[in-house]
Amino acid sequence: MKFKTTELIPALLAAFILITSCGNADKGTQGNAMTDSLKTGETAVSAKIMDRGLVVYKTHCFACHQMTGSGIKGIYPPLAENKTVTGEKTYLIRILLNGMSGPIEVNGEKYNQVMVPHNFLNDEQIADVLTFVRNSFGNQAEEVAADEVKSVRKANR
Repeated sequence: MKFKTTELIPALLAAFILITSCGNADKGTQGNAMTDSLKTGETAVSAKIMDRGLVVYKTHCFACHQMTGSGIKGIYPPLAENKTVTGEKTYLIRILLNGMSGPIEVNGEKYNQVMVPHNFLNDEQIADVLTFVRNSFGNQAEEVAADEVKSVRKANR
């Protein structure tokens, strides 16, 4: 099977970005300019929670929602300055546990992609990544606790 160069370049570029970005997910975040730029605002959330949340975000979320939380216009919605992200915690927990599909509108833009469930993440990982997202990219909201995730997971069964 032959491929045209124009077909391979986007796929190779996407693979390169994914591999190089995920490869750093388990490294410390101190002194990292990218990490520093993500934490945009005053937050009462501990740096330890934000750092753990960043690791989960880099591993499972950034490919669609981007490192800036801006998403990809018309394809993957932004998390940045998103009222849903800073809104009701149970709703966000359910999205991570169950995934999401169907049309939605975020900041006046329509999206209709599938977000796969991330129920393989443990309660602390989900709490950490949601706390990170709720306090990054211009967002500021109350942290999500692992006990809250556990409660929603139990109710989902």
